[in-house]
Amino acid sequence: MADRYRSASLEDLPSHLILEILTTGRLSAADLVHLELTSSIFGGGHGLYPQKFRSLVDFVAFQLCFSSSVYKGMGWNSQKQLFDRCGGNWKRLLRFLQAVEESSGMVETSAGNMQITTGMYHTLLISNSSIYSCGSSLTGVLGHGPETTQCVAFTQISLPPLAHVVQVSASHNHAAFVLNTGEVFTCGGNSSFSCGHRDTSRPIFRPRLVDAMKGVPCKQVATGLNSTVFLSRQGKVYTCGANTYGQLGHGDTIDRPTPSIVQLLETTGSVVQVAAGPGYVLSVTDNGVVYSFGSGSNFCLGHGEQHNELLPRAIQTFQRKGIHVVRVSAGDEHAVALDSNGFVYTWGKGYCGALGHGDESDKTLPVILNSLKNHLAVQVCARKRKTFVLVDNGSVYGFGWMGFGSLGFPDRGPSDKGTKPRVLDSLRAHRVSQISTGLYHTIAITDKGRIFGFGDNERAQLGHDSLRGCLEPMEIFVEDVAADENDAAQQ
Repeated sequence: MADRYRSASLEDLPSHLILEILTTGRLSAADLVHLELTSSIFGGGHGLYPQKFRSLVDFVAFQLCFSSSVYKGMGWNSQKQLFDRCGGNWKRLLRFLQAVEESSGMVETSAGNMQITTGMYHTLLISNSSIYSCGSSLTGVLGHGPETTQCVAFTQISLPPLAHVVQVSASHNHAAFVLNTGEVFTCGGNSSFSCGHRDTSRPIFRPRLVDAMKGVPCKQVATGLNSTVFLSRQGKVYTCGANTYGQLGHGDTIDRPTPSIVQLLETTGSVVQVAAGPGYVLSVTDNGVVYSFGSGSNFCLGHGEQHNELLPRAIQTFQRKGIHVVRVSAGDEHAVALDSNGFVYTWGKGYCGALGHGDESDKTLPVILNSLKNHLAVQVCARKRKTFVLVDNGSVYGFGWMGFGSLGFPDRGPSDKGTKPRVLDSLRAHRVSQISTGLYHTIAITDKGRIFGFGDNERAQLGHDSLRGCLEPMEIFVEDVAADENDAAQQ
């Protein structure tokens, strides 16, 4: 009778059940490594293709790779090349795929899910589904109401009860938030209807639901200078706001007060990521093609010329060379792309070395960054004349303009420039999971959930009230409002 209630150990479970448990859970590559090191149950082969996989965990990593949306969109040759680039290690390949998937949204840290985004003079942070902001509240971009002009520390933004934020974007004057329901809220300047609200051109001082997107669940938003791009869960793209250069992708220069679908992108395949520059947009499809439209100035569209494109146009350099792009970043005057092999490409204005090729020459077409070819890049980030590249071991490389210390190199003056990628030694002690750079400041999140900022802090965009600026990373702390409220209730 007692045996009936004996608790079963993992050793008693059949290997196929352990496999099912591991593959249906949301395990990271790091979790799998820890399991493999912890128990022989996970380190053994268990007769599952012993000639091909070193362990059960190795087989689990293989299964999880093939369930990745990024990996499934790649052709067989691209998959083979990536496997070889990862040294035939399925766990490393999985780490790459998961990092890429998180690069345009939330990253999983030991302190919970987080995302950071930096705007002109402000910063927004998602931490465990709550949204915080700090810095200058120009035109209400911080979302705290008309009476708030500045927040010197990260302050939680009020949203409807039970609202869980899963992605945020903030550029110059406005911000947009995606909830787990797929609903989108916006706040900030709406003079060009960039917030997607037809009934007002005044600033939106508190987050407001974009009614025009009801019934169209979104997974990502990207805010430009005076426009916003919405990416639905079905891979369709909608745009609204100013359309001076055709950056809305509708074939004309007519402004749109509310989001309208970009019809040409409906025929190109499912879009997996979007990025918005000041007057142009980049979009990536599931088959690795990059489409650009809007302002052609500074060669940011990647077509070898500076003509405006009123409709989405595929960047032929990638297609001709069989390059499968997985993520893009749209800077103020240049652009960056990451391909399925972890290689980085830059194009646009080369001022101050923002393209990383050792000079300040413009690149009219995407050019591979040879100095990083030995690294497996997982995130690219471009903004004002500077670029950051995050590689799979958690190191960060930066290049471009060093104004205000926003490149993170304390041994160089604020007016210096770095024309080639250089690792940020000041962050070497940490494994960075995500990085975002604004006009003159930069914020990084580590795998432990720690937040570090550097650069200009004139308007408290680094979340500190006692600094004017930092030449090297300084830790930022976020007050846990929920915990404080619970403590108060118990007293």
